[in-house]
Amino acid sequence: MTVLTLSIYDKEGRIRTSIQGEDQKDTELKISSDGLVHLSMRNFSYEEGDQIRIGSSQAGVYLMVKLDETLETSLIYLPETDWIYELSFAKNRVEARPENRFLGNNHYVSARLATKEEIAMYRNLALNPHDQKDFMGAYPHAHANVETRNDATFFACNAIDGIYANHSHGPYPFQSWGINQQADAALTIDFGRQVCLNKVVFTWRADFPHDSYWTKVTLKFSDGTKETFETSKTAKPQAFTFSEKKVSSVSFGDLIQDTDASPFPALTQIEFWGKNG
Repeated sequence: MTVLTLSIYDKEGRIRTSIQGEDQKDTELKISSDGLVHLSMRNFSYEEGDQIRIGSSQAGVYLMVKLDETLETSLIYLPETDWIYELSFAKNRVEARPENRFLGNNHYVSARLATKEEIAMYRNLALNPHDQKDFMGAYPHAHANVETRNDATFFACNAIDGIYANHSHGPYPFQSWGINQQADAALTIDFGRQVCLNKVVFTWRADFPHDSYWTKVTLKFSDGTKETFETSKTAKPQAFTFSEKKVSSVSFGDLIQDTDASPFPALTQIEFWGKNG
């Protein structure tokens, strides 16, 4: 039987509250019979540098998690036994998310083992609203060789957060992956395990005429194969299918930009559809 733990640590590594400890004042700690662990907290304020940590007694588990009311419940994969989610209220972080995320004095945090049906279903396997700039133990994870000005509104993880607002640019809800005009820009999605993929969907940031777009892009798969697609100037998602590939990661690169006046193409969302391998 897999046992999950859910804890909140401060920046010094001290436990503020945990399902393994005794109930603290105005904090309700629970583990339900169906494997759900959750913290229901009143009069509890997060502080700069706090960490939400989820631990599993077994490695290689799929979880359904929701760490804040402003985050969609997400299917994540833990190859090891621990996942750390770091909290920051620095200006360069909060601009890329809802202004009330992790704020206030009442909070609800939950995690549970995913069901067999949830694990097996055909879905967008790149989607992870809980992904952050740095890998902290949970997949899928997006990273890139460039992110404009190291600004959170242009981090790679924005491209898999499930938010499709693309008729402007900059702060939430218009965050995107920005390439800082770098010719060899590339973004990689790591799945952390073998998955079977057969479709990709691109959604460009479409703040035209401020934005440009790509006319041709290439996917490089971890199995050594490639797929190249001719793409269009549109605010709508563009879907392409390919023969099924069993891979652990995909890179989006060799980006050929349109020759219009704007130097600013950007990616709002990228989806990879398939099943766990």
